[in-house]
Amino acid sequence: MTVGLFAVALAVALPAMVSALSQGMATSKAMESMSRQPEAAGDMRSALLIALAFMEALTLFAFVIAILLWTSL
Repeated sequence: MTVGLFAVALAVALPAMVSALSQGMATSKAMESMSRQPEAAGDMRSALLIALAFMEALTLFAFVIAILLWTSL
């Protein structure tokens, strides 16, 4: 039982931490590139928002998998 709960905790925590780190890095690089080329900020902003949405979706999928693991214990 405790091993299963540990697996559920890892299934939630690990993707959440990696997603938060990668979203922060992507946002940081996007802000840096927007400050260098302000005329291309609109295109960069659109690409950034799409990339952040995909990263967040993967985190939510991991959360759903963790819930499925938890209910099967």
